[in-house]
Amino acid sequence: MSTAPRVDYQTHPSQYKHWKLSFDGAIATLTADFDENGGLAPGYKLKLNSYDLGVDIELNDAINRIRFEHPEVRTVVVTSAKEKVFCSGANIFMLGVSSHGWKVNFCKFTNETRNGLEDSSKYSGLKFLAAVNGACAGGGYELALACDEIILVDDRSSAVSLPEVPLLGVLPGTGGLTRVTDKRHVRHDLADIFCTTTEGVRGQKAKDWRLVDDIAKPAVFAQKVRERAEQLAAQSDRPADGRGVELVALQRRTEADALHYDHVSVNIDRAKRTATFVVKAPTGAQPADLAGIEAAGAAWYPLALARQLEDAILSMRTNELDIGTWLITTQGDAAAVLAMDAVLSAHAGHWLVRETIGLLRRTFSRLDVSSRSLFALIEPGSCFAGSFLELALACDRSYHLALPDDEDQAPKITVGEANFGLYPMVTGQSRLGRRFYDEAAPLEAVRAAAGRALDADAAFALGLVTSNPDDIDWADEVRIAIEERVAMSPDALTGMEANLRFNGPENMFTRIFGRLTAWQNWIFQRPNAVGEYGALKVYGKGNKAAFDWNRV
Repeated sequence: MSTAPRVDYQTHPSQYKHWKLSFDGAIATLTADFDENGGLAPGYKLKLNSYDLGVDIELNDAINRIRFEHPEVRTVVVTSAKEKVFCSGANIFMLGVSSHGWKVNFCKFTNETRNGLEDSSKYSGLKFLAAVNGACAGGGYELALACDEIILVDDRSSAVSLPEVPLLGVLPGTGGLTRVTDKRHVRHDLADIFCTTTEGVRGQKAKDWRLVDDIAKPAVFAQKVRERAEQLAAQSDRPADGRGVELVALQRRTEADALHYDHVSVNIDRAKRTATFVVKAPTGAQPADLAGIEAAGAAWYPLALARQLEDAILSMRTNELDIGTWLITTQGDAAAVLAMDAVLSAHAGHWLVRETIGLLRRTFSRLDVSSRSLFALIEPGSCFAGSFLELALACDRSYHLALPDDEDQAPKITVGEANFGLYPMVTGQSRLGRRFYDEAAPLEAVRAAAGRALDADAAFALGLVTSNPDDIDWADEVRIAIEERVAMSPDALTGMEANLRFNGPENMFTRIFGRLTAWQNWIFQRPNAVGEYGALKVYGKGNKAAFDWNRV
C-alpha cells in the first residue's frame, strides 16, 4: 500500500478469515469465502471473493498443511461458498491504492503460490480440481488455470474471463495469458478475443475453446465434481495410511535489524543496504530412518530449515524493499549436510521426505526469482556442500576465500549428487546445468570432482566460484564488490539479474516470471494504468479512462 503494513507470512487455519478447509478421505475441499472486511490494510473491501495478499498467504498456508498434515489427501477441490461467484480476482481497489512495489511483489507471491500447485501435481501426486460454481474472473480464473482441471457450472450466467486489458488497462498478473496458451492450448485468435472481452465465456463455448475441461448443469455439478475428484485421486500415490506432520508455528525472533530462527538468521546493515543470511548446518544426532524422521515431525531438520528459510526470504522480500543486496553465508559441518542429503536420497520415495524435498525446491526457487542481488561468501566455517551448495549456485556471484598456507582452516565446497537435479529451477534445469549451459565437458569435470572437498583454487579452476581471493585481498575485494553493487540502479539490476539467471530453455514458468512479469512491471507504471485518469485509478468511480494513444 502507499504505507505498506509489515507482513507476516505465518498463519494457522484457526486464524483464517477467507478460506475453509474440509476433508473427506482422499479429497480435501478448499472453499473460498473471503471476508470483505478482512483486508490486509484499510481502504478497500474484498467484495465478490476478490483477494489481496492476506488471502493468498492463507492459501499458501492451507496448501502446505494439506501437503504435510494430510498425506491421505490426493485431490484438492477449489470452490466457492459465495452465491454465483467463484472468485473475481485481485481486488481492484487494493491495486489502485497500492504502491508499485507492493503490486509487483503481490503478483510475484501469487505466481509462486499457483506455480506451487503445479509443482505438487508434477512431483508429489497432489492433484487440484477447480469447481467453478459462479463468475470466475481475472485472478480467480488464474487460480483455476493453475489447477489440473476445471469444471464450470453451466447455469447460463457463470463465465470465465480475463478482463484486465479492456477493464483495467493492465495484464492478468498471475500467469493467465501464458497458461491459456502454453497449458490449455487455446487457439491464439480465440485467446485474443477472450482476453479483450469483459463479459467472459460461458457454457459449451468455454469448453469448446478449451478454457475449461468440462461443464455441468447445476443439478449434477456436485456429483460430477466428486466423480472427477475421485478419478484424479486414483492417479496419485499419496498414502492413505500416512501419518501427517503438524506444521507448528515457527519460532522466530524479530528485531529491528535482524530475524532469528533456529537454523537461519538474517542480519541487516541499513547503512550499507545489505542483509547477511546465515544458514546453519544440522548439529547433533539426526534421524536416519523413517521411524525417526516421522517421530521428529516438524522439528526434522530439513523440513524445519525449509520452512525457516522460506519465511526469511518472504519476509525480507516484502518488508525490506531498500535492502537490495543479500549476502548468503553458511555455518557448520559440511559432513552433516552431506549426511542429510544421503538420508533425503535414501528415502526420497517416502511421502514426507518427498514433500520436504519439494519445499526445499520451491524455497530455493524463491531465491532465484527474488529481485535482489545475491552474493555467496565462502569463508572459514562455511558448509556449502550438496544441498547447501545450491544456495551459492543460486547467487549472482560467489567469493571463495583462499588460504593456501592454512589447509585446515581453508573453506571448502563439496559438490554432491543433490546438485545434479534434485532441486531443478523453474526452467527444469539444475543450477549446475544452468551455470555451464548443459555443456558436457565442464559438467563431466564437476561430476568427477563430486564428493571431494574443494578449496578456493580447485573450485575456481572448475568454474564453480566467481573469484578466489587470498586472505590479503579478501576484505578489499569483497568490500569493493558489494559497495559497487549497492551503488548501482536497483531497476537496472533487477532486469539484468533476471535475464542472466534464466539463460536456459524457455518454458511456461520462465515466461510467467520473465516476459509477463517484465511487461506487467512496465505497464503498472504507465499513465494509461495508474495515471490520474488511468484505467486502474478510475475504476469504480464512474469515470472513463483517458488513454495516451501513442504506441510505445
